[in-house]
Order: sequence, then C-alpha cells, then structure tokens
Amino acid sequence: MKYDQRGVSASKSEVHKAIKGLDKGLFPNAFCKVLPDLVAGDENWCNLMHADTAGTKAGLAYLYWRETGDLSVWRGIARDAIVMNLDDMACVGCYDNILLSSTIGRNKNLITGEVIAEIINEAAQFATSLKEYGINITLAGGETADVGDIVRTIDVGYTAFARMKRENLITNEFREGMDIVGLASYGKTVYEKEYNSGIGSNGLTSARHDLLNKHYDSTYPESRDPLVPEEVRFIGPFRLTDEVDIDGKKHQVGKLMLSPTRTFLPYFASILPELTPQIGGIIHCTGGGLTKSSKFTKGFHVVKDQILPTAPVFQLIQKTTGTDWREMVQVFNMGQRLEIYCAKDISAELIKRAEALGIKAGLVGRIEKFKGKALTIYGPEGPIDFE
Repeated sequence: MKYDQRGVSASKSEVHKAIKGLDKGLFPNAFCKVLPDLVAGDENWCNLMHADTAGTKAGLAYLYWRETGDLSVWRGIARDAIVMNLDDMACVGCYDNILLSSTIGRNKNLITGEVIAEIINEAAQFATSLKEYGINITLAGGETADVGDIVRTIDVGYTAFARMKRENLITNEFREGMDIVGLASYGKTVYEKEYNSGIGSNGLTSARHDLLNKHYDSTYPESRDPLVPEEVRFIGPFRLTDEVDIDGKKHQVGKLMLSPTRTFLPYFASILPELTPQIGGIIHCTGGGLTKSSKFTKGFHVVKDQILPTAPVFQLIQKTTGTDWREMVQVFNMGQRLEIYCAKDISAELIKRAEALGIKAGLVGRIEKFKGKALTIYGPEGPIDFE
C-alpha cells in the first residue's frame, strides 16, 4: 500500500501489539477505555480520558495558509482535533460535561502567534456553539510548546476527560441479527455553515500526496517527511486553489481536503437519552476506514452490503489515483464515518433523527453468524472479504 510507503499505518498493528498487554479497562471491547471512578470512588460511575490530534491535516493547513494567506483554515484544524476526541467518547455514550485540554507543538520559525490564536479562539467558539444542543464542553487550558527541532510545522492535539454513570455506557456488545445504521460525514447539516466534504482527519497523508502536485514538494519541503520515497510524494495533478465540480457547484480542492471533521454530538444528544438500551455498539470509522469495525466485532460476520454513496471527495481521490477499492476502504471511510449497531426495531428512528439534523443516513448492513470471514464490504467492484 502507498499508505505504508508514506510512513503511515492504516491498521496500526505495531501500536496494537505494543499495548497488547496493558489493562483495557472495565469493558475491554468498548470503543474508548472505560476506567473506574477515580474521582469519587463511586461504583455506579466511571471515568473516561481520551487523546487525539488533527494528524497530518495540520500540514495541509500549513500549505494552504502559506499559499493563500488565509488564516481561517487553522480554525478547522482546532475543530478536527477536538472532534476526534469528542466523537470517539460519544461512541461509549459520553457526549456531555467534558473537560478539554490542548497540547500544541510548533516550529516557532514557521508557525506564527496569529496561527495559535486562530486555533485557541476556535476551540472556545466551538464549545459555545454546542451549548445550543445542550452539550457542555469546558476548556481547561493546555500547553503550547516550541519544539522546532522535532516538529516540522505544527501538531495540534487535545485530551478529553469525563465522568459518567455506568448505566449509560455503550460497550460494544454485539448480537447476531443486529442492523447497522450508517451516518454520512459529507453534505451540510443544520449546524454547519457550509458544505462538508466528509474527509475528516484520517487518510490525509494519502489525500495530500495523491491529489497535490510536485509544486508543493519543492516549494515547501518542510511540509513532508524527507524519508518518504519521491515516487509517492505529491504525485497528483492539482494545486490547492484548483476547482472541481460537485453537484453543479465549484469547490477548491484545498478546501475540500480541509473541511472540518463533522461532529455528530448534536445527533448523539438527540438519541442517547432515550435509545441507548437498544444500541449494542457504535463505531467511529476513523483510522482503518470502513474496516475499523473489525477491531471490535470479533466472532461475527459483519456484512456491509448497502453502504452510503461514496462522498465526491473520495470519488475524486480514486479517479485521480486509480487506487483499488480494497485500499480505499482501508484508508478512508468513504463518507460513512459513523456506524450504529442496533436492534432492528429502532433503525428507522435512528435514520429519521439523523435526517432531521441534515445528516444523510441509511441501513447499511447487518451482523451475521461467523462464516470464516470477519467483514464483507460491497462496493463498485463487488464484495471484498476481510479476515
């Protein structure tokens, strides 16, 4: 896979091997690690702590900012890093009363104070916007470190902490016969101001190098790893400000790749208080793309035979690169970033509530008895099996 050649792992197998012997918390199969209540020692409660970053998408923002002078792209990076934490935690049922702390490492010679201000201010504005949906996020400060010797441009991350009742947890207890409801990360929800390509914060190393051309390799060498082979570095046809057509409207390639990661928290706030008992598990299809579920559904055959239409940005990547379907679904979620594994009698309601918020949703598959294959995904090239 080109992804591996670029120094990135879709499966993170070496990471999982490194942590194999560590304590996995109260519910080992939960999407996030669930800890005993270390705050008050109450057995009816639990603690959650999660950390994540915007990944190499920050490097893409650097390119766009340097090319255009547009500082606003850094606001999306703040949102990317925050949402990668919050929506992971929501997969175990936690969507409210969360503390957030930032960790930003920058090369001060390249990243100005104006950039830092955009990131910090966006975090505050994003937290304020969620209050409209009854979601309370508290910013707890953080650290901005000048580490130019080890960070080429900038790395933006957050750590989140919450305390919640154990009775409200979703711990990925799957059953044969469950439906899978998929939610799209592309389009425009009622709580977004503009079209979202749905690319999120995973697979950006491939998207950046596959779509952008050699101009960026030579002009901004600080934006990429010099150890990546030249033949897989910036091999695409586009400049960031080139435009492509989506549904009759022009969109810049750079802005498509920099669409802020969509949060599903307003959706979680609308379904979890009532429907949690009928939800077996929730998968945030981030690292590992549409194959992410395989990490949690061992012992079953997951069939995704009605996946949502592929988001245009992923169609563009596949058309430009000729990447086969198997690698695409391992690297990207293709626009289906959230999957809810649930009792059949609530599938229609889950879809209805998503659509009320402007989120495209549909019944995308089911859980079957294990037949020697862990996962089957149906796409344009037919079914693809994964062990």
